[in-house]
Amino acid sequence: MIDPRVFTICQEYGIAIVDGRSYPGIRETRAVITLDRILATKGENHFRMVLTTVAETENNQGYIDKNLLWAVSDLVEAFAGIVEHQPSEWLECFDAAPVGELQVVSKRLRHQRFALVGMLAERVVRRFGPNAGQGDLFDERRAA
Repeated sequence: MIDPRVFTICQEYGIAIVDGRSYPGIRETRAVITLDRILATKGENHFRMVLTTVAETENNQGYIDKNLLWAVSDLVEAFAGIVEHQPSEWLECFDAAPVGELQVVSKRLRHQRFALVGMLAERVVRRFGPNAGQGDLFDERRAA
């Protein structure tokens, strides 16, 4: 049985849960079991931060699947200090990341969740890590 808070909290964040046989649209998901597991294992505060990261950033609303939800959950946990002390910057980092494109890349890989975590973690480290101000000469994201 799915925790009723999953539905209530998703509704608060404007994320609709659709039938598992439907193809979800923008701000929709069919990953209700994943949402329930994240809430049950990580708690409501963590669950809310995962939804905040997904729902309140532009690049994450297109395909909210189990791999994206688990990846964001893993990153919220791994970078808890940034999430707690720099929440606006955290969300800006996700706004800037081409999440949909990275999801497409990860679909080809056997362990999609972990591939997506790695690609997104690289973006977070570039933004907040020790060399954050130093650009990479061969980076496609550097200013022209």
